Amino acid sequence: MEREGTISQASKNKGRLKIVLGFTLLYLIIEVIGGIMTKSLALLADAGHMLTDVGGLALALIAINYAERKATAERTYGYYRAEILAALANAVVLIGISLYILYEAYLRFLDPPKVESKVMIAVAAVGLVVNIAGMLILRKSSSESLNMKGAYFEVLSDMLTSIGVIAAGIIMLATGWYYADPLLSAGIGLFILPRTWILLKESISILLEGIPKDVNMAELRSTILQVEDVGGIHDLHVWVLTSGVNAMTAHIVLKEGAEGQQVLSALQKHITENFKITHTTLQLEEPGFKEEQTHL
Repeated sequence: MEREGTISQASKNKGRLKIVLGFTLLYLIIEVIGGIMTKSLALLADAGHMLTDVGGLALALIAINYAERKATAERTYGYYRAEILAALANAVVLIGISLYILYEAYLRFLDPPKVESKVMIAVAAVGLVVNIAGMLILRKSSSESLNMKGAYFEVLSDMLTSIGVIAAGIIMLATGWYYADPLLSAGIGLFILPRTWILLKESISILLEGIPKDVNMAELRSTILQVEDVGGIHDLHVWVLTSGVNAMTAHIVLKEGAEGQQVLSALQKHITENFKITHTTLQLEEPGFKEEQTHL
């Protein structure tokens, strides 16, 4: 028995993603011009993040549209996993950009160029406002979808970069110490890496059919066994199709004299009401039924 027609959480937030993409693209153009004019690594590093943001946000939107396509005979679960692939791609790109920033910061430490600090601060201030607005728009949806979390992390990383750029600009303007530019850029790169690593691990876990973090398997198994006329359970599997859409399959062994349809209805109600599982497939077996191979 299965429940169909589930809407992914990311699809519900598509409009917010479009707004943030528009803001990000506009500021990217401003920041590239400002970075070239000021010779600031911090600004150009932020522009690199903004470029990946534009690509990442666009990829997230494409993935959402793709995931909304109806299931086919070849893809019976539809295209939900497109969102997870987008989140994985975003994580990989962000890690690559962060490592590149660290490399560029190292080169700047060897020979720090003079930076036009006033223009740098002004451009970064605009970016800070844009990024804060983007974070506020995406904050709520970031807890509902891994794809949206990836987009939120990208905007968060750029917000932190903008703060670092402003701080570096103020230090250089006041003291003329141009090492501040690569120093803060390196710090921001190091800050971003562990958070992006978490996103990468979550994406890989889903692609490897890992158990959802919000489903307690031991509790699920024990409470199913407490449903009336359920004599046993085996081959219990729970996995994530996409963020907010968990699926489950199980073989249910009935007690003697049990009414299969009643047990099936009771199980369906119990599972969907008490656990975050939206797709269930249950096979009912009579007492003594034996399969050639079973799993836990």
